[in-house]
Amino acid sequence: MGLKSLQRNIKSSDLIKHETKLYSLKKFLIIILIFIIYFIFISIKFGIGNGFLVSLLTWSFFVFCTPVADAGFLLDFPIRLIMRIRMIYTEIFVWFFALILNLAFLFIKPQVYEKTIMLKLFKHILLNPMPFWAIILLSALGTFLSIHFGDELIDVAKHRHRKKYFSHHTKYKVIVFIFVIALIFCFYYYLLNTLGISI
Repeated sequence: MGLKSLQRNIKSSDLIKHETKLYSLKKFLIIILIFIIYFIFISIKFGIGNGFLVSLLTWSFFVFCTPVADAGFLLDFPIRLIMRIRMIYTEIFVWFFALILNLAFLFIKPQVYEKTIMLKLFKHILLNPMPFWAIILLSALGTFLSIHFGDELIDVAKHRHRKKYFSHHTKYKVIVFIFVIALIFCFYYYLLNTLGISI
């Protein structure tokens, strides 16, 4: 079976038969489960209305501030299966939606960022371009490379056929390593700033 026919004809049975698609399906179901559990927990703590808003902003935090496409994968994967639009394109929409969402919250309802420590940190990142937007830049590089690998998972049937992944996974590891260093630096800087300590 050729690559082009796999791209055009994704049957529901392929999600079980092809190891790469089964891997993607399991990943999607785990992410959905985590998101639902988080939403229930936050809703119990803050109420359903606030829980929904906090969950949305937390989702956008993971879009902007992690070098993997897991948050966007919630939309990318089902859209790829149903509409056959490559995930790399839907991830662009995900980032645009997350940007609009945060602009709206920053101007209309900034108090939602005060609900959790993670969202406080996220607000600090958004409002302080230097040096914190380095986190967003590294996240974008990592995310779009990982979603490129995600598209390849749907295109092929077996992990050994993943040529793009095997060609570029070292670059991805370097991006993730630099991201972790930058995140530690920014978090340290944020803590010093929050505690009012100058060095």
